[in-house]
Amino acid sequence: MDEETHPRNSAGIRVGDIYEDCSFHPVLCTEIDDDGGVVLSGISLIGGTFPRSCDAQHCAPIRIPVEDVMAIKNDLMACTRRRQAELRAVGREAE
Repeated sequence: MDEETHPRNSAGIRVGDIYEDCSFHPVLCTEIDDDGGVVLSGISLIGGTFPRSCDAQHCAPIRIPVEDVMAIKNDLMACTRRRQAELRAVGREAE
């Protein structure tokens, strides 16, 4: 992928970035497959599981700063609940 933000990767996630996947894990992006879609793959910074993959357009992953990773790792469930509430609020605003 080039340096411009891909229309199907509106968060502009690139290899080496940390993003929050659709399971609310911080993931180190190791690969981007843009053949027909934009699939982000990486390694969970919570448990080291891989490959973790998200569709950049449909899963709506977000870039997160490395400083947030330890807070998420220390209390994944609380961070997950907070993000789910944020996403519900955004969904209600869109209606």
